[in-house]
This record gives sequence, C-alpha cells and structure tokens, in this order.
Amino acid sequence: MARDKSMRHVLDMVHRAAPSRSTVLVTGESGTGKELIAKAIHNDSPRKDGPFISVNCMALNTGVLESELFGHEKGSFTGAVSRRRGRFELADKGTLFLDEIGELSHDMQVKLLRVLQERCFERVGGTESVEVDIRIVAATNRDLTKAVADGRFREDLFYRLNVVSIHLPPLRERREDIPFLAAHFLDRYARENGRELKGFTPSAMDYLSAYEWPGNVRQLENVIERCVVMSTGDTVSAEDLPPEIKDEESQFKSAVDLLPTKLDLSETLEKIEAAVIRRALVRGDFVQVKAAELLNVSKSLLQYKLKKYNISAK
Repeated sequence: MARDKSMRHVLDMVHRAAPSRSTVLVTGESGTGKELIAKAIHNDSPRKDGPFISVNCMALNTGVLESELFGHEKGSFTGAVSRRRGRFELADKGTLFLDEIGELSHDMQVKLLRVLQERCFERVGGTESVEVDIRIVAATNRDLTKAVADGRFREDLFYRLNVVSIHLPPLRERREDIPFLAAHFLDRYARENGRELKGFTPSAMDYLSAYEWPGNVRQLENVIERCVVMSTGDTVSAEDLPPEIKDEESQFKSAVDLLPTKLDLSETLEKIEAAVIRRALVRGDFVQVKAAELLNVSKSLLQYKLKKYNISAK
C-alpha cells in the first residue's frame, strides 16, 4: 500500500484498468517500478492464471528481437535448427509486457502495429498466420509524444499503445513512500540472508528520506540490500549507509543533475531551493532550528518552504 497521494492514484488506475482487455502504457523514469505495475495489472486481471511474459525491447537488436517476439520456423536462418515459439505465442491467454517500447526500430514498430490491430502474425521464415489472445502492457522512460513529433515513433502505434496511460512519478516526488519501501526491502533481504533486523535508526531514515534517489526505487532497493549484508548490529544505522547517501555534496549534486534539460527559470530555481533546504537539514542534523540558522531564515519561513516542497523533517 502506497502512502503518497500520487502513488495511491496510480494504484487506483491499476485496479480500474486491470479487468479490461485494453492496452496500457506505463511511463516514468528508469527504476520507478514500471514492470511491477505491469505485474500488478496482470495479477489483478482475469488473465492472472495465464502467463506473464516480459521483453526488454532495448536489450536485443532488431533481428534478434523479431525472432524473440514472433518466433521462427526451422531453417529460416543460420542456427534455426527447429521451430521456436516467440513471446507472443508464449503469452497467449496472458499478458505480454514490452519494456523500453520507445527503442523499437521503425520496421519493428510496423510489425507490432499489425499484431495490435489483428492479433495475429507469422513466425520468421513462415507463412502460417498465428492467432493469439494477449493483453499488451508497454513501458517507456521516453517522451513518446515528442518522439512522434520528431518522426521517431509512429503516431498510429502510439495511439494503439496509449489507450490507458499510467505515469509513475520518480521517488524524489513521493518521499512519503521511502520509509515504507525501505522497510519492505529490509524485511525481504533480511529473510533472504538469514538476518534479524529490527529496522532503521532515526538518523538513518532521515538520510534515506532526504536523498534525491536518481536511480529511483531500484537504487533504494540496492542500497537496502547492501545495508542488510554489511550491517553488524540488529538495526540499520547511518554508519551502515553508503557514503553517497550521507555526503551533502553528493546529495546536492544529485538534485542538480536531475534538473530538466529544458530549463524553466521559475521551476529550476524552486528545485535548487528545495535541494539547498535538504542540504541544510542534513548539515543541521535534521533539526529545523539549526537548518533555519544555516539558511539565515526564520523557522516559520523554513516550515513554510518544507510544506511547499513536501520535505519531511523532524
């Protein structure tokens, strides 16, 4: 269960979209958990007892990807010693998750469009039409609207994919979920490694909540797994965290690096101000009075800014 309002909205959309047959497009930065959303849609749908098949469209070149998706006939190319079913056939009566859909070549976009329209295809080297009953969930970290405008992505395919659109906000925009996610990962990796860990010290959680998380949920998961492996006590302390999580220069740099390429002055200044406030909180041991003194502002103004930027601090 998500704590953040934006994620509760995402989960509500998942719940409403899951029972349908409609194609879903999940967008968001790398590491935000797009495949988890795809699995949640599958598990909450009438297809939950069918297969969930995942394909990363960026991991394979066009020739290999075509064979992976559609399968091939014996002798269709060197090394094709027997007929092989592709991911579309394997996902029959279930869900096919196409990750990094924005990386498809133009030729593959055309072939995917036909499958979405007709729900049939031919294996590589074959002439027999294969019909499938599948639910498509696609995901991308790219702006497909811009890709369409630039001519890099077919407009007709975009509209076929974008029937139900679900956007996953980055972790830095839903900090209320950080303690919940950290506790979830701590419990998982403690069980996997045979450890008994009670939780996090207040200072450790303060650092985790203040960090910008450029790698999003995936990075948080990796950090918590490392803490489980490296900690020596029964509680994860600030000393168990990687240096970059505690280093104020790294925290500030990560915030600046996450600024958008197309800079809007007002929005950019607000992002920098929020990063400076978080930096002051870390330097002031998360004591608001100390942070206000470092920033040379009143405590009431600091509290206003904390509320404005949704910054959690004791």
